[in-house]
Amino acid sequence: MLGERVDEARLDAAGFAHDRGLALIDSTTGIVATAKHPRLWRSLLTYSAAVRDGQVLVTSPAGWTREATAADVDELLSEALARPVRVASDRPDGASVERPDPEDVLDHGVEAVVPAATLEIGQGTPGASFVDYAPVHLITSATLEAVGAEQVRYRPNLVVETPPGTPAFVENDWIGRTLQVGDPDGADGPTVLRIALPTPRCSVPTLEHGELPRAPHAVRTVMANNRVEVPGFGVRPCAGCYAEVVRAGTVRVGDRVTLGG
Repeated sequence: MLGERVDEARLDAAGFAHDRGLALIDSTTGIVATAKHPRLWRSLLTYSAAVRDGQVLVTSPAGWTREATAADVDELLSEALARPVRVASDRPDGASVERPDPEDVLDHGVEAVVPAATLEIGQGTPGASFVDYAPVHLITSATLEAVGAEQVRYRPNLVVETPPGTPAFVENDWIGRTLQVGDPDGADGPTVLRIALPTPRCSVPTLEHGELPRAPHAVRTVMANNRVEVPGFGVRPCAGCYAEVVRAGTVRVGDRVTLGG
């Protein structure tokens, strides 16, 4: 579902509080529902989820808003999505998603039946949330500007505003390095991340997001300009990077970001 922008958030080894803490599970297959498989689940991007007073609220395009764990939510979502689903708060062992190759989706369309690999999620996180890989996913303004697509399409936790002239896909050069977020001389010190992997892109950025229309260029541009080796996953079109948390802290909009060794 669509997320929300927040001005500050607490970040620890497991990730941001509440981030991807819930998921929809296909009750028939046990697979985590995601718009990575657009033929089945792209309508999830017409829903939104937001945290209010510690509770996750889901808002439907039909106009209703409910706490995500309310008794009637599974039934409401199952009816609307035409598949039986349930909201889960604990990631099952081996939790997986189905992910068609984005080239197949772009070439054949979102309604086409195309092969879909089954991929285990959360392999790079110590937490139990439903992240794709690691606790943090970030992308730079340089990459977004070069691709010409809105940040919401890539679903990052952090957007790093880079100086003018920064090359697109600069995140490739950060793998294995640290990022300090916040004032190193502040009372709490900076939050420290270690960049783990480039982020392989699926077809999600190309899909409608709320009122945003389809945007095939959001992935086609990446395919044409940034195919890189992702350890364990092969050569993939990538934009952004995954990170692990070395030092917990509170991250705020406007924090200075410093690249370390």
